[in-house]
Amino acid sequence: MASKAELVVEVKSPADKLWAALRDSTELFPKIFPEQYKSIETVEGDGKSAGTVRLLKYTEGVPMLTFAKEKVEVADDENKVVSYSVVDGELVEFYKNFKVTLKVVPAKEGDAGAVVNWAMEFDKASEQVPDPDVIKETAAKTFHDLDDYLLKN
Repeated sequence: MASKAELVVEVKSPADKLWAALRDSTELFPKIFPEQYKSIETVEGDGKSAGTVRLLKYTEGVPMLTFAKEKVEVADDENKVVSYSVVDGELVEFYKNFKVTLKVVPAKEGDAGAVVNWAMEFDKASEQVPDPDVIKETAAKTFHDLDDYLLKN
């Protein structure tokens, strides 16, 4: 049975700027999060559209993961929505299905900033597998750290 975890993160950066940074994560994330990513490379597709496959290589500081291959399922720049499934790496040993969807929306009218709606859907390979809470916590930290970076640059 599929489980779901959701997260809502408010940031100070404008929605368009945050979205552009997220869409440029292949280049940007290894630079601004060297403690997390050794590299991110596009192995299939153009790096942005649905069907793209990316290979993420993690540093020794990331627990239990050395790499993940993710396939972009949805890439909707107009509505600022991206969705991807993990298709290879340690996560597929723990979860039969693992999909993340995120949507960036401007903050309510009159407020600067944006809101990131992040959702993770997963099917555990067995009952012994823990919920991927650490991934949710890492996502929240990443959005806040990215916001700090964007506000300074």
